[in-house]
Parts: sequence; structure tokens; C-alpha cells
Amino acid sequence: MNNKIREIAIISGKGGTGKTSVSGSLGFITKNKIMVDCDVDAADLHLILKAETRTTKEFIGGQKAEIIEAACTDCGICTDYCRFDAVKERPEVHNGSNTNKYIDDIACEGCAVCAEFCPEDAIKMKDHVSGNWFISQTKYGPLVHAKLGIAEANSGKLVSVLRKAARAIATKNRQDLILIDGSPGIGCPVIASLTGIDYALIVSEPTVSALHDMQRLIELTEHFGIKTGVCINKYDVNPGLCDKMEKFVTPKNIKILSRIPYDTDFIKAQIAGVPYAEYKADGAKLVTELWESINKDMNHNASDRYSDRKENVQFNKINKEH
Repeated sequence: MNNKIREIAIISGKGGTGKTSVSGSLGFITKNKIMVDCDVDAADLHLILKAETRTTKEFIGGQKAEIIEAACTDCGICTDYCRFDAVKERPEVHNGSNTNKYIDDIACEGCAVCAEFCPEDAIKMKDHVSGNWFISQTKYGPLVHAKLGIAEANSGKLVSVLRKAARAIATKNRQDLILIDGSPGIGCPVIASLTGIDYALIVSEPTVSALHDMQRLIELTEHFGIKTGVCINKYDVNPGLCDKMEKFVTPKNIKILSRIPYDTDFIKAQIAGVPYAEYKADGAKLVTELWESINKDMNHNASDRYSDRKENVQFNKINKEH
């Protein structure tokens, strides 16, 4: 019988809240898990876990157009139809070519309109490598991470590739936990990180911008019906704002699971290239308590869902009888 693989995402409404430090520390204290860095635009979890890359694979994010110069009649239709001004002209015509036109890979969005309307079928679509993704090994367990190319799109698609690979590895190795280090914000990579997970942990801080972005992030997890908890990092910088954060989440049945004090050892741990919980005993204690709170909140949520389902079954049965 296969064990249930739990997926927990550590996310933040804004950057700089300590999300990756908390993710790495949870990776340090938990067992039998695989970690995924879904911040594909600026992955850095591998730095504090000292990951050693074992497998590298290309990420095909889409396609780009390419002109077959020998077949092109230089009719100019592609230039007229391209909405991104990706059809450029060289100063001179190449030998054996009928045109000096070419497709600028940076400007091309891969919409394929030019290929669709070219009367000579002189434009083909080619796969475009948008970045690379990696399966690495750390002393804390496997890590799946990626590096999306500069200004490349489809970060959400790449996140889905990483999560699929992580689930395959977890199933093969009989691991029962996947820890996801998500991106800041509420965009495509965050949505792809949250889809189908069991629990979301928001790492925030007591600043006005962090409070605003946490509120937006909670709206997102509520939309997807994901059980959510909050960890306030650097809480003692502004205790009054922490109280505002708690007043916001309490009516939503969201708990403040941990309040971590401001500690310069967070930075020292990053410089040393180790998780905060490994660098400092007090840090390990705080993160262990946070992990216990996450499990307690998850199990409580599971019981609530079972009770709701049971009540719904009984309600439907009564309706059918009447």
C-alpha cells in the first residue's frame, strides 16, 4: 500500500521575509522527504543546502519561429502579421538566400502566426530552450531545482515540471513528504506551486508591505481552498503590527504558528552555507516547534474535513429519504 505523500509549500507575499531560510531549516529537521525550490527565477535554496548536481535537463518552455531562407520569396506577409516586430532585416542577403529577413529570438513570442500565414511554408517553429532544471543531492535529502533563463517566460510551466519530478522521486524512494520553497508574490509560479498541495505556510514579517502582500496571498490560498498557517519572522521589530496581522488572520481560521525574533545569525548561517536550524541550537528549537505546529494544524484540518464530509453524507441521505 502506498503511503500518502504530503506536499507543503513555504511561500511569502514579498521577498526578504526569510522564506528560504525557514524552508532550509525545515529541510534540516524533517526526515524522509524531498525538497523542491520552485522559485525558478531566483533559486537559492541549493546554496544553503550545498547541493551537488547529479542530473541536468533542458527545459523547453515553448517554440520560436525560424525563416527557411531558401524557401522565402520575401513577400513581407510575416512582417505585416507579426505583432511583436520580431521579423528583422540583415544589411545584406546571405548566399543561397532569397531574403535578408530573419526572426529575432528575443522579440519572438512563439505565437506561430507568421508560420500559419506564410504562403510558401517558409517559416518553421523550433523548440526553444528556456532554462535548465536539476536533480541534486544534499546531506538533508534530494533537491529538485531550476534556473530559468533571463527574461524567459513559462515559469509556472517549469514549476509544474519540478513538482512532477519530485513526486516521481518521492514515490520511487518511498518518501512521504515534499517541501516546496515557493516564489514571492502571487503570480504564475506561486499558483503552480500551490496547486493540489496539502498545506501552505506563509512566512511574513511585521512591515506594512509584508502585511499587504500576506493579505493578497491569503486570498489566493482561500480561493484554492488550501489550509494555511503563518510564521512571523523578525516579529519583535514591530510587535504592534504583529497584532494587526493576527487580527486579520484569526477570523479566517488561520493560525500564527510561530513568532521568530530578529536574529543576525540568520545572515551568518547563510554566509556559512547551512540552514539556520543547523547553525544555531535555539534556531533548531524554534523550527522544531514550528514543524510540530504545522503537523498539528494539518491533522486538525484533516479531522474537520472528515467531519464535514460525514455531515454532508448524512444531510444528503436525509434529503433523499424525504
